[in-house]
Amino acid sequence: MGDIRLEQLTKVFPNGVRAVDGVDLEIGDGEFMVLVGPSGCGKTTLLRMIAGLEEASGGRISIGGRDVTMLAPRRRDIAMVFQNYALYPHMTVADNLGFGLRLQKVTKAERRRRVREVAAILGLETLLDRKPAALSGGQRQRVAMGRAMVRQPEAYLMDEPLSNLDAKLRVAMRAQLLLLHERLGVTTVYVTHDQVEAMTLGQRVAVMRDGTLQQCDSPQTLFRRPANLFVAAFIGSPAMNLVDARVSDGTVSFAGHALALPVGASANGLGQSLILGIRPSDFELAGPSTDPSLPRMRVVAEIIEDLGDERYLIFPLEARQVETDATRAAVEGEDEAKLIADDRALFSARIDSRQPVRPGETVELAVDVGRLHFFDPATGEAAQTD
Repeated sequence: MGDIRLEQLTKVFPNGVRAVDGVDLEIGDGEFMVLVGPSGCGKTTLLRMIAGLEEASGGRISIGGRDVTMLAPRRRDIAMVFQNYALYPHMTVADNLGFGLRLQKVTKAERRRRVREVAAILGLETLLDRKPAALSGGQRQRVAMGRAMVRQPEAYLMDEPLSNLDAKLRVAMRAQLLLLHERLGVTTVYVTHDQVEAMTLGQRVAVMRDGTLQQCDSPQTLFRRPANLFVAAFIGSPAMNLVDARVSDGTVSFAGHALALPVGASANGLGQSLILGIRPSDFELAGPSTDPSLPRMRVVAEIIEDLGDERYLIFPLEARQVETDATRAAVEGEDEAKLIADDRALFSARIDSRQPVRPGETVELAVDVGRLHFFDPATGEAAQTD
């Protein structure tokens, strides 16, 4: 059993910084769990506590039903892949891959078999006789990953292992990681700040902020039903569009626009003032085939981003940008909207790449009001519509 259980896990550094604050998390046997969040949110500290590289200030860690809170790293039966390579420079790739097995007294034949199997998975077969100095950064990272894989531990702990790979290789390695996990079924905890990586790899994703767990669920649930404003702003690329709005008489009004809510829907538990969220994918460029029951918005396409198979239409609204602690933390201080549209809210809508729209053109967008999101401006908590 390789399940991992964290109970009120806390880490306070000597300078008083509370890096991890009372985290409760259960990771099932064989599950691929991703920890994601902006820089400084505590995800790497949490991973290092699971590994035993950081001492917990409070709480409990169990792996496979054993309390390992006070155990040394080598007694936890885990393998860790760091963001840096940590390879032995005087050893060949083959020796680096098999070093941990040699310490475990694995036979030479079995050691050679495992090394070659992992080398084939990672595309390292032709590099086994080279030393780290003769490898590229991406090749070194794959060797570091392979060194953990050959050990076949109870759990893998990975701290941004793909960060030094180029974009094409990262995509290929994500696929290989998923195939490897499907084949071995080993519990994996994976840390990243890249939400695309998190959404494509994780069976469940734990979103962290300021040392606390904000929400842990499947990628689709995080995208469709974020628990709060921070998760809503952090998950999704491009990010969710947010604007101050008011709800009354079955209509949500914002920046001179009014959208009729589905019959019987209301912003549950909120007053009239709220923060409205709309995903870029929940817009549609209105046309003859558009559902006539969907409400429309007339907007000016200020910028068109053409990505090949899809396009993003970017337009300003006569409303201020939503700025809260949650949204500022989610974008890590980025302020691209002000560069383009002063203090106005800047919205994006995904449209079909074959639809001809030019910058400066006035267009009509249909909105899937069944997928609107509402948030309490005071607490940032989500409210579902009934």
